[in-house]
Amino acid sequence: MGKLEVICGPMFSGKSEELLRRLKRAQIAKQPFQLYKPLIDNRYSETHVVTHSGAEMKCCVISHAVSLLETVDDVGIIAIDEAQFLDENTPIIVEKLVKNGKRVIIAGLDMDSNGKPFGPMPQLMAMAEKVLKVVAVCDVCGCDATHTHRRTAADRDTVLVGASELYEARCREHWQIAL
Repeated sequence: MGKLEVICGPMFSGKSEELLRRLKRAQIAKQPFQLYKPLIDNRYSETHVVTHSGAEMKCCVISHAVSLLETVDDVGIIAIDEAQFLDENTPIIVEKLVKNGKRVIIAGLDMDSNGKPFGPMPQLMAMAEKVLKVVAVCDVCGCDATHTHRRTAADRDTVLVGASELYEARCREHWQIAL
């Protein structure tokens, strides 16, 4: 039986860094893996997962979670960055992978900038054997930031892919003041 690990938190909290760290350990241990990211995440690269600090690793880009089932059999670890952007079938697909003995590592935002559960992440967190919730540093006060603040109020319900030009990490107090 495989297992599911989820890394979640707000933007700028090091989710992708932690994902890549786990994959570097797998490389050292000579454990084959495949890294994926959703097509919509084109912030820094079309072909690599790139962290805000510049670390990067080549990946496969997918439009739908069902593409994960095409992972070759000898790959024991399947890693997905920015999983919040994947479709509603993601939990079903991930469960199939885990039942097939895969170690699945997922990184993604647990909440959108409105503070609402984001995409398939809440269900994936509930299914996981391990969940690591990481925090960022509040851009206002320097305390632990658990929320993502969108700098622009336009189109609050729309997914808007961006980085520090559009978003800030905020503690609960400063996130609520900004609403």
